[in-house]
Amino acid sequence: MATTTRIQPRSLVRASGGPRYAVALAVDALGTGLLRPFLLLYGVTVLRLSGPTTGIAMTVGVVVGLVCVPAVGRWLDRGARSTVVAASMLVRVLGVVVLLAAPAAHVWPFATAALFLGIGNQAWPAAHAALVATIAHDRERDAALAGGRALRNAGLGVGALLATACMAGGTTALQALAAVTGLAYLTAAALAWSVHVYAHPAVAAPRDRADGPAPRMCALLAANVVYVFCLNVPEIALPLVLVTQMHASSVWSGAIFVTNTVLVVTLQVPVTVLMSRFPRRSVLALAGVVLAASYLGFLAATSLGHGWSAPAVAAVSVVCTIGEIIYAGSATALVTALAPAHVLGRTLARFQLSTGFGLAVSPAVITALAPHGPAALWGSLAATTLLSASAVATEKDQGRRRSGCRRQARAGA
Repeated sequence: MATTTRIQPRSLVRASGGPRYAVALAVDALGTGLLRPFLLLYGVTVLRLSGPTTGIAMTVGVVVGLVCVPAVGRWLDRGARSTVVAASMLVRVLGVVVLLAAPAAHVWPFATAALFLGIGNQAWPAAHAALVATIAHDRERDAALAGGRALRNAGLGVGALLATACMAGGTTALQALAAVTGLAYLTAAALAWSVHVYAHPAVAAPRDRADGPAPRMCALLAANVVYVFCLNVPEIALPLVLVTQMHASSVWSGAIFVTNTVLVVTLQVPVTVLMSRFPRRSVLALAGVVLAASYLGFLAATSLGHGWSAPAVAAVSVVCTIGEIIYAGSATALVTALAPAHVLGRTLARFQLSTGFGLAVSPAVITALAPHGPAALWGSLAATTLLSASAVATEKDQGRRRSGCRRQARAGA
């Protein structure tokens, strides 16, 4: 098994798509960080829509964006790579333009803008993973995917900080943030398109997998829906528990979110490289165990006294972030390793559907479980995550079974 034991920045940038593509990722993430946390606020403050109406419009945008993902997968399987990445950015430019042109008190223009933003946000992960998988191979590809995630989290964090600093300007500042976001998306799209990456999947695949069907990955996809809940723990679950149930200062929630971002940016690549010594499926199962342990840690932390609960939750959140890092560094890498090249796009699209579905339902699940107490929330998350880890560990790789059958056939011939 090939491993990556060293991190060479130049090689990592080259494997991730090159300097221009790295800049495109950074600019795109910066623009997303500027707008994403305040899109709901834009609808309520600038367009004077009600909170529920704004939330429903944003949810519809996410759901319809998921519906478009299979078409993105088929487009990728025709060989397109950088074009699809650029298109996912350009459609968000259109969303920002509609957002800026939307008249006050009209929900449909805002819903249309949310739709375009949702399509771009859902299409980008599969397109980016396919582009990296075309350029880099084996464990170098895993490190490149991890590097892209670290860079994107850094851009999102900086964008969110800049947006927060500009909030004192009121509605004018929100409109300016939206305009800057549109320019960022446009710049990123131009840079991504200029990379000109195109794939010939059937030629690039190993001979014994080139003409194989798409892997089913039923257990992996179902487990991913549960795993992805960890991404909303720092943003939704912990603030909800700390502020509304433990009555702790909101400073703790902010500190946990910042710590999560810093750890992901600094550790995503090193941890992924370290884990390259082990099979990807085993690493993904380990991520589930770490996440489940952190959920049990949150359960224990909430039972401590008033003065100790918040610091304990903050400490356990570091363990949760480590689990998130291991998960993010192995999940997409495993999918790209399992997929025959000629169906890579459709396989990544299916994986993105499971990710998007998990992200869409997790806020509702978390907020529904939280009022029933810590045991209901953290106990349920721990149990389902452990079950998911077990399913990931025991699922057999379709490609390996097929290769084994062919080796037996050749031996018997």
